Amino acid sequence: PWYRKRQDEIPDWTSTDAWILGETGGYLRVCTENRNWFETDFPNWLEAEPATFDSAKRSDEHGSWIIEAMETGRVYRGHFNVRNRGVIPNLPPDAIVEVPGYVDRNGLAIPGVGDLPLGAAAICNNSIQVQRMATRAAIAGDADLLKQAILLDPLVGAVCNPPEVWQMVDEMLVAQAEWLPQYGGQIEGARRRLATQPSLARNRGDGAVRLKTRTVEELRSTSQGTGLSRPG
Repeated sequence: PWYRKRQDEIPDWTSTDAWILGETGGYLRVCTENRNWFETDFPNWLEAEPATFDSAKRSDEHGSWIIEAMETGRVYRGHFNVRNRGVIPNLPPDAIVEVPGYVDRNGLAIPGVGDLPLGAAAICNNSIQVQRMATRAAIAGDADLLKQAILLDPLVGAVCNPPEVWQMVDEMLVAQAEWLPQYGGQIEGARRRLATQPSLARNRGDGAVRLKTRTVEELRSTSQGTGLSRPG
C-alpha cells in the first residue's frame, strides 16, 4: 500500500529481475509459462532416458530432505508452515506461520520464535484478519463480508474507494458464478446491480510493471527456460 499507490513512483520500488519483485501479474505470468512449457515438453520427458538420481545434484526443495530425516534420524533444519499455537506470541494462535524447525525420526519440532517487532506484527495481523474474513465469507457465502475483506486489503485500499470495491466484487462474483454456488442468490443481486446501476470508471492499462508472457519458442531460446528442465 505504501509503494503502489502512485503510478509514477511504482518503477522506483519494483524490479523485473524476478517475478516476485513487484512485477504486475508476475506470478500469473510465470505459472502460465510453466504450464505451457510443461504441456509442450512433457512428452519429450517420457521419451527420454530415465533420469539418474545423484545426491551430488540434489535440489534445495524440502521434500526429500524431510523424508531422509524421518527415515534415518539425521536432523534437518528448515522452514515450515504450521499453526502458530504460541510460536509467535503476538500473532493469533490459529494463524498459519512459516517458522524455522527441525525434523528427525520423531517428526517435526518447532521451537518458540518469540514476539515479532510491533511494526511487523501489525502488518501480519492485518493480513491475517483479511484472510480470516475472506475465508469465512467463502464458507458462509456472505458477499457483504467478502466485500469488507477486500476493502480492508491494503493493496486494494491503495487503489480503490469503497464504491469501486463493491462494483469490483460484484463483477468478480458474476464472472466466477459457476464455481461459487455458495453465494447463491447474492450473485443474482450482483447481476442486477451491474445491469441497473451506473458503471464506475476503471483504471485502464496493462499495469505499471508488466512483462509479456513468453511463448514456448521464446522459452526454448533462453538458457534458463522456465526452470522446468527436461531430464537427461
